[in-house]
Amino acid sequence: MAKVVREELIRQLADGKFISGQHLAEQLSVSRTAISKHIKVLNEMGLDIFSVQGKGYKLAQSITLLDLHKITSELATFNRKNFVEVHSIIDSTNSYLMRRLPNNVAHGQACVSEFQSAGRGRRGKEWISPFGSHLYLSMYWYLEQGMSAAMGISLVVGLAVSDVLQQRYALDVQLKWPNDIYVNGKKLAGILVELEGQSIGPGNCVIGLGLNINMPKQSAEKIDQPWTDLATELGDEIDRNVLSAQLIARISERLEQHHQFGLTPMLDDWQRQDFFYNKQVKLLTGEKETRGVCKGINSSGALLLEIDGKQQPIYGGEVSLRGA
Repeated sequence: MAKVVREELIRQLADGKFISGQHLAEQLSVSRTAISKHIKVLNEMGLDIFSVQGKGYKLAQSITLLDLHKITSELATFNRKNFVEVHSIIDSTNSYLMRRLPNNVAHGQACVSEFQSAGRGRRGKEWISPFGSHLYLSMYWYLEQGMSAAMGISLVVGLAVSDVLQQRYALDVQLKWPNDIYVNGKKLAGILVELEGQSIGPGNCVIGLGLNINMPKQSAEKIDQPWTDLATELGDEIDRNVLSAQLIARISERLEQHHQFGLTPMLDDWQRQDFFYNKQVKLLTGEKETRGVCKGINSSGALLLEIDGKQQPIYGGEVSLRGA
């Protein structure tokens, strides 16, 4: 019930105009006190709602909500027919699709949401997910060739995101192994790949993307690393419905290319944008620290780390790559 009330409150407030608490209470068949409590929760979710006596509640800025019809219409311009779900409030887009495995999800199915109450990054980190400010997108991909076909998928998706941002928005993007997207040395987006299946036979893959679009001040205070967002880099508003469709289409295309030809045809694309290529780096694995020079990636998606003149492949997992 609470979720339904909050979603309706958001719809009523989205245009940025004042609306009285009494009107909202009557519309939703709850008390004025209940409306006040729900508004407090929405503020905690990242919405900037204020109240003025005699006028009611108002969003500091109007927001354009995610719209399934707009996303699917835009997808059709790319000749894509991915099944898409749009959520207002969810725990995690990745978790949602993972719960639907294996029989209640279709190959290429995508899920986007306005807000995540339990957004996740790699190595169990929280992904800050304020309402309506960013893009939270997950896609299911069937691994016909088995779990080994998942090698390098986070790199493939990183390239797809880069394709969209460079070609559609003229944004100079850097890629950081194995799952981050940078602009001007600051993190813009992260990718989380989760797998399900046996070592033998086909497998299931859910790919999550969190992309910063317009970071609220109160959310920025929770982030412990340099970050940026599209609003800052482009100096303009972003249509999240159009961007969602562009990303779903291009991620699908890159994954199909990977299925057919593997990672090898994409190595040059990656190396041109490799944030750490030919730079001194350190790898953190638990308490262990290894230093060397980044020499790009190989056809299996492993990081090539040069130590004392010799290259050794480093595969993903609980590994963190930092500049030395």
